[in-house]
Amino acid sequence: MILTGEKVNVKTSIKDIESFLTDSKNIEHLLPKDKISSFQADESSCSFKVQGGITISLVQDGVDGEKIFLRSGEKSPFPFKLTIYLKHIEDEITEGYIEFDGEVNAFLKMMVEKPLMNLFNYMSHKLSTHFS
Repeated sequence: MILTGEKVNVKTSIKDIESFLTDSKNIEHLLPKDKISSFQADESSCSFKVQGGITISLVQDGVDGEKIFLRSGEKSPFPFKLTIYLKHIEDEITEGYIEFDGEVNAFLKMMVEKPLMNLFNYMSHKLSTHFS
C-alpha cells in the first residue's frame, strides 16, 4: 500500500529540514500530542504509542539528496518505509511531502489508510508551522 501525503511549503532550506528530521528526537514535535503517548527517542530512532495501544517505531535509514528515508523498527505492527521528499522552490522555501510504502493486507488497509493519511498530513503541516 502506497500513500502520498499533501504537499506543503516550509519556510526554510532543505538543509535545515534535513538537520531537524534526521534527529529522531524532533519527530515528537510533529506528532499530535492528544493521539500519542510514551514517546522515546535517541539520535537515530524513535518509538511511540498511538491511540489503541499500538507501538510504532521509526528508524533513520539515510538521506539521499532531496529525500529522507525512515523505516519501521522492531516494535511496529507491520513493515513499512517512509520517504520524505523535499524540493527547493525559491529562496528559503522548500516543498515537501511524505510517502508511505507499507506491507499491509486488504483488511488492515481498510483500518489504517485514513488514520495514516491524516497523521502524515498533520505531520507535514506541523513541520511547516515549526519553521514559520
